[in-house]
Formats: sequence, C-alpha cells, structure tokens
Amino acid sequence: MLKNKDILDKKIKNYYSAPEIAKLLGVSRVAIFKKIRNGQIHAEKIGRNYIILREEYEAILGLFVPERRKKEIENTIERVVKKYGSALRKLGKE
Repeated sequence: MLKNKDILDKKIKNYYSAPEIAKLLGVSRVAIFKKIRNGQIHAEKIGRNYIILREEYEAILGLFVPERRKKEIENTIERVVKKYGSALRKLGKE
C-alpha cells in the first residue's frame, strides 16, 4: 500500500480512469468495472469511460472517508444502538 501512496503523491490528479485505478491497485480492469457496477466504487460515466475522483481512490486506500460514507456509518451506528443498546451498555460495564 505504501507503493500506492507514493504513486498518489507523485501524480497529483483530480481524477483517474478505471484502467489507471486497476493498475494502481494491481487488479484487473474487469474487477474495477464490477465494483463500479455494484456501487462499491463511486465513478462518473463520461461517454463510454468512467472517471474516479481522487477522493474515491483515497477512500479505497483508506486515506480518506467521503461524506456519503460517513453518513452510511452514522446510520448503521444509530440502527445498532437502537436495536442492541441495552446489550451494549451491559457489555460496557464489564
């Protein structure tokens, strides 16, 4: 992963193509396109190509958490606390 961070620092770009992301991550282009289709990677379609914002690439590497993912995390935490709040409080006392 350090290798990817070095590449990220050297190539200051605002967006990457799907094949560039595949190369940086060491996976196939097909794998990236599947993740885009499944919604695991957020990308914008321009013509026949997809572009992936730098922030999304940083999120994939774990360097940045985009606002939409923060909201998903907060919603998940609220649901868990609502459903298992009493059990969590008991565990916290132990």
